[in-house]
Amino acid sequence: MTIADGVWAWLGAGALLAAVLPRVVAGRPLSLPLVFLVGGIGLYLLPLPLPVIDPVDARMHAEHATEICVIIALMGAGLALNRPVGWRRWATTWRLLGITMPLTVLCTATAAWWLLDWPPAAALLLAAVLAPTDPVLASEVRVGEPTEDEHDEDEVRFALTSEAGLNDGMAFPLVYAAVALAAAAGGDWSADWLGTWVVTDVIFKCGVGVLSGLLVGRLLGWLFFRTRSPVLRLSEHREGFVALGATFLSYGMTELLGGYGFLAVFVTACAIRAAERAHGFHNVLHDFVEQVERLLTAVLLFLLGAFIALGGLASLTWQGAVTGLILLVVIRPLSGWAGLLGSRLHPRERWVVAGYGIRGIGSLYYLAYGLGQQDFPVQARELWAVVTFTVLASVVLHGASAGPVVTRLDRWRNAVPPHQGG
Repeated sequence: MTIADGVWAWLGAGALLAAVLPRVVAGRPLSLPLVFLVGGIGLYLLPLPLPVIDPVDARMHAEHATEICVIIALMGAGLALNRPVGWRRWATTWRLLGITMPLTVLCTATAAWWLLDWPPAAALLLAAVLAPTDPVLASEVRVGEPTEDEHDEDEVRFALTSEAGLNDGMAFPLVYAAVALAAAAGGDWSADWLGTWVVTDVIFKCGVGVLSGLLVGRLLGWLFFRTRSPVLRLSEHREGFVALGATFLSYGMTELLGGYGFLAVFVTACAIRAAERAHGFHNVLHDFVEQVERLLTAVLLFLLGAFIALGGLASLTWQGAVTGLILLVVIRPLSGWAGLLGSRLHPRERWVVAGYGIRGIGSLYYLAYGLGQQDFPVQARELWAVVTFTVLASVVLHGASAGPVVTRLDRWRNAVPPHQGG
């Protein structure tokens, strides 16, 4: 018997658990991510000859593993949304991106600078890394399968899913801002990088991401649904793995053009969805992507648990822990509330959207990526400890509470007449 034999056995058991657990924990104060995270911690606390898991030393492996998971999750989020993109239809999403996200980053960076006494570049990197939200880690707060009815999504689930789909891409300019600041000023402050950053990292790369994603999405939408050739009309063959082809094509092409691939993948998914909303092929694509996403998320959170058990939080100070908790229970909820003031959401719904800014796999990716671009005036292990603790706290807090909270919200919504609940 070798370590590899044990790994294969655990992979098989994990895949089966990933299929069964969502139905077991549905509506309960528990979640699949929490189970796998705790499972990783528990297994690695046993005196077994297991392989060492250390994303700090294996930064490249951590970056690419989380990168794959994020882009697949973005495709799944875009395919699940029924509502056509529009300024008024997506008003809640634009508020979360334009008001809540900047407020969250500003307050988190300030907290890191004040509590941790970190230089501006490191404080900004931490804030940028923790900016993306990830409802994959609490499935109750994201939309379900695609349907024909654009009004089939409640505003809470739609807002959190669409926000996650877009802010995973919009966090890139913030990470690049931290990288540029560290390169220009090291441990101090400088504004010399701002002009280049705005033109290149914000305007150009975002523009390329949106345009490339739209082009690939429309081309694939035509190929899936409207080409006259039955051989090329892939919707007739109902093969779900085509979604992976769309994901990797959009991401790869956009990155080659110098744009943000994360943003492009989500735009591509929305464009494919818009090509023919009533077709059942969307469910085939979405179901396949969701299964792959669930499996990858389970594996990565198990490995994160292993990292925690092996001392991943050894560099965590009480100030770092407080910074992470403040983000989850103070900064995000208040920033979300401020961003949604004047929206059509009922106060109860507004608090749920504001409170469930879940931190997850995207934060791990951005940290690994940012540390590979530039040296920061803070030890990498300390940054990993703070981010890992924040993700752990988010998985526990949001994963345990999402089921009961959303169940109560749904019951309230069903009991209140529409003119009173909206």
